[in-house]
Amino acid sequence: MFTKLLKRKLGTLKTKLMAFVYMGEMTKRIHDGVLHDLLDKLKRSPRYQDPKSLIPFGYSLYSQNEEDGMIREIFNRIGTANKTFIEFGVGDGLQNNTLALLFEGWKGLWIEANDISSQQITENFRGTIERGNLKFIKSFVTKENIDALISSAGFPEDVDLLSVDIDGNDFHILKAISCVKPRVLALEYNAKFPPPILYCMNYNGQHEWIHDDCWGASLKFFEVELSKMGYCLVGCCLSGVNAFFVKKELVGEKFLSPFTAEHHYEPQRGYFATLPSGHKPSYQALEKMLPSLRQ
Repeated sequence: MFTKLLKRKLGTLKTKLMAFVYMGEMTKRIHDGVLHDLLDKLKRSPRYQDPKSLIPFGYSLYSQNEEDGMIREIFNRIGTANKTFIEFGVGDGLQNNTLALLFEGWKGLWIEANDISSQQITENFRGTIERGNLKFIKSFVTKENIDALISSAGFPEDVDLLSVDIDGNDFHILKAISCVKPRVLALEYNAKFPPPILYCMNYNGQHEWIHDDCWGASLKFFEVELSKMGYCLVGCCLSGVNAFFVKKELVGEKFLSPFTAEHHYEPQRGYFATLPSGHKPSYQALEKMLPSLRQ
């Protein structure tokens, strides 16, 4: 009698648990659907209808937001010099601004400091690294060592894309790079400080972000300082995370002006980062590509 009662209770508990899981999945699907509708509505707003705007071209394959599509469109407009990239702050390699480029025959350098993430990259992208498509360096990046780290990888001076996401000393480290002159920059900006605020944290070689507002630089600060270095601000992703800068001599009439923070600033919309971009990312997708497609 006790055994039958226990089985009945367990069966009821299992049913309730399955119902709970199902409701959770349904709630997430509704939540994602609402966000997708909001994203589509934003893209259709009059502000982004100029054909020179990058916003309508945004999508995500492996980027956190819609950087993948915007980066592709930038190079559709200016062309590539050698299909090379450098990115530091790449996490485990499955969510960043340059993984998608490896599927299109680009070659690049990743730098990451986290022990676990570094191990995942070296183990799971072993084939890509051995073929020479990807170079990986495990290192904590500072303004004192960044130039030497990049130089050791042997990249051409006119590297196509440099992506920086280290939640802190981004500007200081960017400014310390002299061995390459990237044609395009993808930089994470601190969207808490809208234009005209000029904010940049003081350099701290030991800085580790503790999820407060003391990190990086405001979009206006990047616009002003990078203009001195020969770059124009050409757009930001709708999530208010990454901004894109292109060398002035490459801009011409190809991008939406004026190239100011006031014109291109997007507020932080972190909720877009929760949207799934197709099936769950895996290391196998790149490693198991047909050899003919890697060329």
